[in-house]
Amino acid sequence: MKKTAKFLVLFMMCIGLSSFGLHKFYVSIYQIDYVAEKKEIHITARIFIDDLNGALEQNFKTKIHVGEENESTQDVEYLRKYFANHFAIEVNNQKKDIQFLSKSLDGNVVICYFKLQNIKKINTLKISNSALIHWNSEQQNIIQTSIYKKKQSVLFKEEITSAVLKF
Repeated sequence: MKKTAKFLVLFMMCIGLSSFGLHKFYVSIYQIDYVAEKKEIHITARIFIDDLNGALEQNFKTKIHVGEENESTQDVEYLRKYFANHFAIEVNNQKKDIQFLSKSLDGNVVICYFKLQNIKKINTLKISNSALIHWNSEQQNIIQTSIYKKKQSVLFKEEITSAVLKF
């Protein structure tokens, strides 16, 4: 009886673990915060390195090494251009310039830092985000906002790449 129980537990663990290995999640997380004292919006994007490089390579038709040892200044420029074309914000129905500040690494995740300046008041925030979605239809971009101490979240995916939040 003990052998059967052990076998059953081992069998269930193998099935469970193998199913996790077969499925990969394609998710990026963006945090958007309004810093009223500075009249700025600060944005942090967390994206898996391999997914990001895959999307950049498809977009620019060249091998990209963002977040890797052999990263070049051209790779970072491609990253900057990519976000300029796939990530936009309108504040109170006015398109704003998103400044790419820098990036860092956290394991296999690239963290990108952006900001918008001269934002006196936010009534509406229109976010458009198609980053990586054209590369993989399973990609999901989760946007979390904290504006006037009010937290909201939006999920962007193949069918939804734009949303308007009201404050």
